[in-house]
Amino acid sequence: MSEQQRLTIRIKKGADDRTALTCTRADGTTTWQRLEAGQARFFPHHDLTHYAVETVLGFRNGFYGLVSAGWDLSDFGTPWPRGKIPPQANISEMIVGFFDLERRAGERGSAQDLNQQLAEYCTEKGLPAEQQFSEEDLAAVRAMRAELFARWAAVERGNALEVVFDLKCPARS
Repeated sequence: MSEQQRLTIRIKKGADDRTALTCTRADGTTTWQRLEAGQARFFPHHDLTHYAVETVLGFRNGFYGLVSAGWDLSDFGTPWPRGKIPPQANISEMIVGFFDLERRAGERGSAQDLNQQLAEYCTEKGLPAEQQFSEEDLAAVRAMRAELFARWAAVERGNALEVVFDLKCPARS
């Protein structure tokens, strides 16, 4: 794996119910944020879902691709210092939201549900809606996400989970 293609993602489970997300780029630069209370409970799962979605579905310009390219975590929100995020990052966020809703509701959505929501979202946002996802795609994301969630649950307070996002992995055709 080329060093220029790597982003190391580290989520620390604090002893005080806080979490911290640190992303280290191939050039050694980092961006990080500390989260408390409800955010500390929500965002590790959300961020791990981004990892699963973007890895399995081959998104190179999603959240972690942008961070790898130099975006800081503070760039993702008002006042959007880097401007609008690329269409693929918007689509990635929408898909992660689909899986977040699944987790909250306790009901699995179908590929047809996701594809319909994605088409509506893309139409509303003026984004290209060329992608269609299969039940196999969703199953692969769920499997990776379940493994990551289990690894996160096993992390003891004061320790961290670390994964590497590889931009070089084959893109979904």
